[in-house]
Amino acid sequence: MGPVTADVLFVTALIGALALAHRPLGDYMAAVFQSRKHLRVERWIYRSVGADPDAEMRWPAYLRGMLVFSAVSVLFLYLMQRVQDKLPLSLGFKPITPDQAFNTAASFVSNTNWQSYSGEVAMSHVTQTVGLAVQNFVSAAVGIAVAVALVRGFARSRTGDLGNFWADLVRCIIRILIPLSVIAAVVLIAAGAIQNFGDIHHVTTLTGQRQAISPGAVASQEAIKDLGTNGGGFFNANSSHPFENPNGFTNWLEIFLLLAIPFSLPRTFGKMVGSVRQGYAIVAAMGIIWFFAVVAATWLEYAHPGTASQLAGGAMEGKETRFGEGNSSAFAVSTTMTSTGSVDSFHDSFSGLSGGVLLLGMMLGEIAPGGTGSGLYGMLIMAIIAVFIAGLMVGRTPEYLGKKIGSREIKLAACYILITPALVLIGAGLAMALGKGQSSMTNVGAHGFSEVLYAYTSASNNNGSAFAGFAANTEYHNTMLGLCMLLGRFLPMVFVLALAGSLAEQKPIPATAGTLRTEKPLFTGLLVGAILIITGLTFFPALALGPLAEGLA
Repeated sequence: MGPVTADVLFVTALIGALALAHRPLGDYMAAVFQSRKHLRVERWIYRSVGADPDAEMRWPAYLRGMLVFSAVSVLFLYLMQRVQDKLPLSLGFKPITPDQAFNTAASFVSNTNWQSYSGEVAMSHVTQTVGLAVQNFVSAAVGIAVAVALVRGFARSRTGDLGNFWADLVRCIIRILIPLSVIAAVVLIAAGAIQNFGDIHHVTTLTGQRQAISPGAVASQEAIKDLGTNGGGFFNANSSHPFENPNGFTNWLEIFLLLAIPFSLPRTFGKMVGSVRQGYAIVAAMGIIWFFAVVAATWLEYAHPGTASQLAGGAMEGKETRFGEGNSSAFAVSTTMTSTGSVDSFHDSFSGLSGGVLLLGMMLGEIAPGGTGSGLYGMLIMAIIAVFIAGLMVGRTPEYLGKKIGSREIKLAACYILITPALVLIGAGLAMALGKGQSSMTNVGAHGFSEVLYAYTSASNNNGSAFAGFAANTEYHNTMLGLCMLLGRFLPMVFVLALAGSLAEQKPIPATAGTLRTEKPLFTGLLVGAILIITGLTFFPALALGPLAEGLA
């Protein structure tokens, strides 16, 4: 079997598995968030934090709960890193410096999981498991909770109530993320990933050099790293490390895990609003963008444009021979089109144009299929924009799911789509203007600029992957990237929840002959076109200076 055939079968099996999981997982998540019952362990958690899970919240209260919880999480994780040398199982590691501790705390709480450190030589067992792995669960649950609140805004009418943040958070963790993560971790262990709390092993290599090998609870962290679209690896090499990703099967499984929930949430959306066809339209738009990005990146890597790749006869630099060009491209596209940041190859080594595909995936807002929760609410915001554009074309007041899209709704949606481009372009521009970006570049010219642009795109969109050649562990970048992560995560959520509250208060509008059928393929095409045009107009100049200039040189 040739490599191209193997890659086609790999992607075909992936699509088939996602299609099989879409309905049962989506229906299960809808049932979880529509249930009125509380498990015993959930009731104990509610009592411990003093929350009433049956009390409905309007959007300001929902927002306050989410922001307070996230702020406490940042502080807790920051302090844990600063005193990790005094905690059990410290492995003799020193405390993390203040700027790097802030960057890491902001990164994991915002579901970005950007890493300017090497986990195996910097983070203790307690920091990795009690600090970072816990945030992998709760940050993913926060994103899903906000998405569910927006869905309730569409589903409810004549009320400002959006549910209860604490109930949504706890249910997501207890009933969805933990059970799925346990199953995934067991499969990863069976396939060769490690799971222990041992001491560091010192070995002698074949060349006579001494090497320290760090053990740890890798499989369990790997499971939620991908399932929660987090991306923070136990090791600096992330999913290219054989302890995290031992073979081709685990590589396939990890891609499936990071796509499973985002591709199933549109089904949850359809069930909760009472029309599964609306969910099909959304997931179709996600799938079209993701599939063509996989095809484009894979084709470009097989074509291996560029002097170095042509001289080498391939584009395998920076890639694992276990996975090859096709599997690595599928992983790279999947991780940049979700908020995962997990990598099994070094994106800095991709060709100029295929690196541009990865950048574009993040610049789209990571909505194809996006992160856990953030992908769904990002796509629904774009659906509102698409409906508004269609209304302008025919001279009719735009409606979506029986809700009028008036000036308030479109202003909130517009603010949402402007936040991350502003953070990306201002952040990258400041870094280049102040010389901080240039001093951290390990390449010159267009590719060096792509490294800076990629870093601020990844941070502001809460992705977490990097062009690995970018030296980000400086006081300036740790601080600025940390701020971009926090602002890029929580400012959009403000507008999402405000929009949800506005929609929930409306009286439903009955469909008429002139109503745009948003469950039809025509709307899916309009939605995909709106996404590509808006992103293209926003980021084309920056892309022209970086990956396009490099690829066309």
